[in-house]
Amino acid sequence: MMADLPQMTRSRRATLTALLLSLMLAACEPSSSGAPEGFAGLGESLSTAEQGDYRQPGPGDRIQLPEDLGPHPAHRIEWWYLTANLTTSAGEPLGLQWTQFRQALEPRSPQAPPPPASDWPLQAVWMAHAAVSLDGEHRFAERLARADIGHAGARATPFAVWLDHWQLRQTEAGHWRLQVSTGDWSFDLTLTPGREPVRHGDNGFSAKSASGEGSMYFSYVDLAIEGEVVLAGQRHQVSGTGWFDREWSSQFLKAGQQGWDWFALHLDSGDKLMAFRLRESGADAGGFRAGTWIPAGGEPVSLRQEDLRISAISRREISRGAVPSQWQLRLPDQGVELTVTARPGDYWNTGLFPYWESPVTVRGSHTGVGYMELTGYGD
Repeated sequence: MMADLPQMTRSRRATLTALLLSLMLAACEPSSSGAPEGFAGLGESLSTAEQGDYRQPGPGDRIQLPEDLGPHPAHRIEWWYLTANLTTSAGEPLGLQWTQFRQALEPRSPQAPPPPASDWPLQAVWMAHAAVSLDGEHRFAERLARADIGHAGARATPFAVWLDHWQLRQTEAGHWRLQVSTGDWSFDLTLTPGREPVRHGDNGFSAKSASGEGSMYFSYVDLAIEGEVVLAGQRHQVSGTGWFDREWSSQFLKAGQQGWDWFALHLDSGDKLMAFRLRESGADAGGFRAGTWIPAGGEPVSLRQEDLRISAISRREISRGAVPSQWQLRLPDQGVELTVTARPGDYWNTGLFPYWESPVTVRGSHTGVGYMELTGYGD
């Protein structure tokens, strides 16, 4: 949405557009099988030489808070990511997503000061996504910015992530405020974390393949949310629950991994589940699985490959092609067997690289709601 980038000349907007397009196209280069390997810069398979001085997370790394809410300039890719299952004052379910990405073009030590904005530096770029889904209608918007010139950034204390006027900020102890506005719709929400963040995988290191590639990953899984969503001039008072992910890496996927199936579920029992699968061949075959079972009254349980089953059981033909719209998730040790179904509608986020992001309902051994993200499907 280049028309939405204020205070930029037309030539600079064009340069930024070309830069980001080249980055995203490079990140989605086909593998030898012809299938795209990744999403948002995470699918590149890099040699040791190509990784250069970027830092790669490993099992010995640990989450440090609040520091890790801020940026990681020594890593290639990171994001801050909210999904929310809300209800309007009229009782209608409303889904909402906000994500901000940082893609590094060269590494920088965390201790090093940023380059002067007057130098028009090009060490990183930012991208933000927002979406609202109500009554089967899905609205999506995207914004882009160059790093280190004041348009976009993040900091740990007081916590803030912003791209132009899209902002997530700590307003007081224990509360955040998220504000997003487009020409046609907007939202203004207060977010209150309800429990300490959950560290996924090995104390925060989340493996993404059997050979060891991975990311640092933690989540606020129980955010109380209330506020206002404006759609087509109509104001909706909303409330509900949200899931906030924080993740960063330098080489996220390995060669041959073709897409990502991710679920974050709020169960009516009070339990939570994060589960993902990285597909390695074909749309539904094989892949690396992991997740976290978060019982309502206990400590999180890290789920390994053998602890978790994820399979698509039906598909939906939508604007950009078929996507698996109904899934079965099984955790044998916990006695959990869930059917997860995308709500009716078309939930393609049609930005520089399209992907599917939909609210879901849960039935089976447990009931509930949540969100599902699918990449590597469609046209």
